[in-house]
Amino acid sequence: MNLFDLAGSSASTAAAPGAVCSRKACRAAAQWQLLWNNPRIHTPERRKIWLACGEHRAWLEDYLQTRGLWKDTVALAEAAVSPAEGGAPLDPSGRIG
Repeated sequence: MNLFDLAGSSASTAAAPGAVCSRKACRAAAQWQLLWNNPRIHTPERRKIWLACGEHRAWLEDYLQTRGLWKDTVALAEAAVSPAEGGAPLDPSGRIG
């Protein structure tokens, strides 16, 4: 048994392991990619990625914007169809919390 299963998620919000919202304790399917970087440690063209469900998109964007890290938000389906342009490396990151 996994301890995270005790958090209580419904079957309708379960998602594939790689497409889950990055908000702490959220197990909902991701719908958005929030692209960001930390200018103190990343090159300007580098983009890190947090995934967001519809419910937590605004909260995660606000978190990143408040810290001056947010760069762009794109739909997850759109990003899967069209790869990143310009050769900027995309780096999926872990959860925040």
